[in-house]
Amino acid sequence: MIKPARLKAMTWARTLEFLRDRSALGWNIAFPVLMVGAFALVFSGPGQPLFKVAVVAPDGAAAQAGAPLTAGLHPFLGTEHVLFYRDAGGEETIAKVSHHQVDLLLDLRTQPGRYWINAESAKGETLEKLLLASPGPKLERQAATGARVRYVDWVVPGLLGMNMMFSCLFGIGYVIVRYRKSGYLKRLNATPLTPLEFLSAQLLSRLALTLTITVGCFIGMTLILHFRMDGSYLDLFIVTLFAAVSMIAMGLVVAARVSSEEFAGGVLNLLSWPMMVLSGVFFSLDGAPRPVQIGADLFPLTHLLAAARAIMLEGAGLADLGYNLGALVLMSVLFLGLGASMFRWTND
Repeated sequence: MIKPARLKAMTWARTLEFLRDRSALGWNIAFPVLMVGAFALVFSGPGQPLFKVAVVAPDGAAAQAGAPLTAGLHPFLGTEHVLFYRDAGGEETIAKVSHHQVDLLLDLRTQPGRYWINAESAKGETLEKLLLASPGPKLERQAATGARVRYVDWVVPGLLGMNMMFSCLFGIGYVIVRYRKSGYLKRLNATPLTPLEFLSAQLLSRLALTLTITVGCFIGMTLILHFRMDGSYLDLFIVTLFAAVSMIAMGLVVAARVSSEEFAGGVLNLLSWPMMVLSGVFFSLDGAPRPVQIGADLFPLTHLLAAARAIMLEGAGLADLGYNLGALVLMSVLFLGLGASMFRWTND
């Protein structure tokens, strides 16, 4: 039987414990505000456009990708309900048209200009009719053929990467904080175990568990849904390995000194949720504001998903993924160095 007096005393004690933890209280207040601001930045503006068109503009029109595009380049660029975004062009963008990730590609650098369309895309056919009906100069038609990439083929790296992210961050950061709070780390400090040995063991254990679960899930879902795979499974595993190390190392930085589980949870959420929103888990960032794309590049999940999709959908090899792999290695070294230098057995 519940005794009201004991229940009241315990409830009041736990409430005071939380309120007196200034760091945890601060994160619980600040985190929702920061998340609302992030979502407002990403999703503000007009409604979702019906079509997406990549535009390669003349060098004199604007030098930077992401600069505004105006109808002065071509009257078609004033069409409503179409997202026009500046692109560098090349085979990579033509491949997006082939895979139905972009509905149309315009190249306005030459006279006459050119456009690429996938005849199997219903949206592409609609845009072509609008383009031909526009009063601007007629453009030369180019065909970009290719089978449609199913949304499930595109989104599966995002879902598995998101699961990896939560496993790596919370499986390391939250657990080590709990060890510190319970005094387990203090007892380990009395043994010959060094901080490097302890952190390395945590990293290897979490790495083995994360890779085993991710590979198992991927194999199981592939047998059922028959995902598209144009590249090498070995290359995909290597990219996943690099990304897992980077995200585990990020969790170690959070766990290096923190002793409050509530505060650790707030920081880990502050890291994981922006990654889930900005790294392209559920939707592509093509055409997003340039600051958003630059911010997304600071997250290891962004480089994991970009590399995994390039391998699975475009047949890219490791030699084609130098930027993404280099970013993951750099982040791993940086996070591991910070985590090792900041680590303390206790906060005394």
